[in-house]
Amino acid sequence: MRVLGIDYGSVRTGFALTDELGITAQGLETINANTDKQILKKIDELLDKYKISTIVIGMPYSLNGKKLERALITEKFIHKLKCKYNNIKIETIDERFTTVEAHRTMNFLEVNKHKKKNVVDTISAVYILESYMKKQKNI
Repeated sequence: MRVLGIDYGSVRTGFALTDELGITAQGLETINANTDKQILKKIDELLDKYKISTIVIGMPYSLNGKKLERALITEKFIHKLKCKYNNIKIETIDERFTTVEAHRTMNFLEVNKHKKKNVVDTISAVYILESYMKKQKNI
């Protein structure tokens, strides 16, 4: 069974997925979605295509660990996930610095600045998923 990682955003949402053994995380895609309905539709497609046992979503805390408006919006989305997918484990992981790390990775790889916008959320979803995987292994 696989784990789906999500970098949830108000404009773009990134997705990543583990391999079947749960050893590696691969970026899937970023979708431009202005509504939760569009994101849930994408999740439905991924659930139809892959055997997913867990969904991990990044929780956007502030630098001092407090919940700001974006975290509250994310919590509402997580509630929708839990209601719709009540047979799938839904987890959260602290996503502080995942976007910063994604930009560092893209800079290191010299990704064209025009392409960065389209992949940053996918890479962030990979980092969210990897953080979750490390947590599960107590690393």
